[in-house]
Amino acid sequence: MDPTVLRDDMVDSLEHEAKAVVSSEHVSVAMREVPREPFVDDESAAYADRSFERFGTRVLSPSAAGRLLEALDVQPDHDVLVVGSGVGYTAAVIAEIVGEASVHAIDITRRLVYDARSNLASAGYPGVLVDCRDGARGLPDYAPYDRILLEAAAANPPRALLDQLADEGRLVMPLGVGAQELVAVDADGGEPVAEFGTVAFQPMLVEGEQADTIERNRTRREDREHARRAAERRKGWEQTWINWDDQL
Repeated sequence: MDPTVLRDDMVDSLEHEAKAVVSSEHVSVAMREVPREPFVDDESAAYADRSFERFGTRVLSPSAAGRLLEALDVQPDHDVLVVGSGVGYTAAVIAEIVGEASVHAIDITRRLVYDARSNLASAGYPGVLVDCRDGARGLPDYAPYDRILLEAAAANPPRALLDQLADEGRLVMPLGVGAQELVAVDADGGEPVAEFGTVAFQPMLVEGEQADTIERNRTRREDREHARRAAERRKGWEQTWINWDDQL
């Protein structure tokens, strides 16, 4: 079937459910334009309302992406930062609304950065900037941003992201480490100014926790220390010979 028809059917279902996920014209039009095939491995099910796994990250279902985008309330004149770009789908939808040059995306996992760049180019949005950065530090090079979307859960809004918001800016994120609430936070106090229901996202990663690193949950200093100890550790025939006759 024609992908355009499939996209229209997908968005129609998100608009006409008992609890409509998509309600704004900007999001509706953008999701009807952006192809999903470049962002998923199973092209035959690209428009089904379910999530996918790719390179250790979750490709959001259309309804989950729609919820984030509606909460973000992006307008055509906004500059936007996506933290946790993943495969790049939400960045593509935002680029359809504000233009490629106004969308910046970062991810801490280098493999996902390369994948997002490739996917965005295939989908027709090569101008979206995707860089490998620690999400908690944001991307101050192009701040301030009118909107920041954090696609990972955190116990508190990262201070650096709040500092990178414009005066009337909004940060949208899953807040909480167990039970999570999708919230919008402004730049002033960092307190939620709007809530959009419960969600379930993976926690934001810090350096050393990427899925494609050699070992998780280590800092660079710890890696160096483990390597030094391994080099100094003697094994097998390298151990000092014990003269048992002298020990008896």
